[in-house]
Amino acid sequence: MLVDDHHIVRAGLKEIFAAVDDIVVAAEAATGSEALELMKVVDLDGVLLDLSLPDRSGLDVLRRMRRERSNLPVLIVSSHSEQQYAGPVVRAGASGYIAKASSPDAILAATRVVLSGDKYVGPSLEQQLAAAGRGGEQVPHERLTTREFEVFKKLAEGRSVSQVAREFFVSVKTISTHRTHVLVKMNLKSNGDLTLYAIRNGLVE
Repeated sequence: MLVDDHHIVRAGLKEIFAAVDDIVVAAEAATGSEALELMKVVDLDGVLLDLSLPDRSGLDVLRRMRRERSNLPVLIVSSHSEQQYAGPVVRAGASGYIAKASSPDAILAATRVVLSGDKYVGPSLEQQLAAAGRGGEQVPHERLTTREFEVFKKLAEGRSVSQVAREFFVSVKTISTHRTHVLVKMNLKSNGDLTLYAIRNGLVE
């Protein structure tokens, strides 16, 4: 299943897979909610999932998919840089991460890897994992848990704590606690600092 709110992106991916015999696009979804509903009625071997969806975050969709089917391969296909986002999404349960700007051959290769049941690790993520194994220093946003990273991104995009709480269907107190942890872990003082950090590191569009 292809999950992306841009028709042209889904069309481009379908064209890539139409050229091969071993991968068939069984379903398409433009929103996270639509994807979660389709997953219940369509027999899927894997999902290609965008992170930026109009109704909910791709990370939230990923977590829900993993709860419903823990062995379902999910490859994140995103416009965000692998270096900045791959670590958090793999920790959240993704089978791999590849940039939308990658070549058709690279996207095919990554898809085949995750459909086979393996993890797809691109060059940037491989370097991150190697550095972590050597005890290398993490950049500030890599210290965050998956939920903290989601909250950080929403706040950096200009949402208030109450807005984020409504989007995640949790209390304002819960998001405030996450915000505090984010600021402490990243050694920042305000939402403005979060926004500036996100812009400098290519974490917001």
